[in-house]
Amino acid sequence: MENCVFCKIVTGEIPSAKVYEDGEMLVFKDIEPKASVHLLCVPKEHFALLAELTPARTALVGRMLNVIASHAAAWGLSDGYRLVVNQGESAGQTVHHLHIHVLGGEKLGW
Repeated sequence: MENCVFCKIVTGEIPSAKVYEDGEMLVFKDIEPKASVHLLCVPKEHFALLAELTPARTALVGRMLNVIASHAAAWGLSDGYRLVVNQGESAGQTVHHLHIHVLGGEKLGW
């Protein structure tokens, strides 16, 4: 999508601190971290909401969760982590490209 900041990060138009990339997804450090480790896991395909899942996108989101779980220790999250998926403006979604926040590296409160 033309004006999507995450699409621009995926294409390299906007630089990011990548920690993982493959053909379908990208994981990078959040520029405004809310925890000592705050990563964003985004699909390279642009879609905004879980309501837009197709069977292929559902499989991709499952793979995104597997990548997070398998790399958690390397990313400094061996003591635990929180995953957040905001859906819509009222829930705090400011970039309308599906993404999973990965937070940890410290004891998290509510």
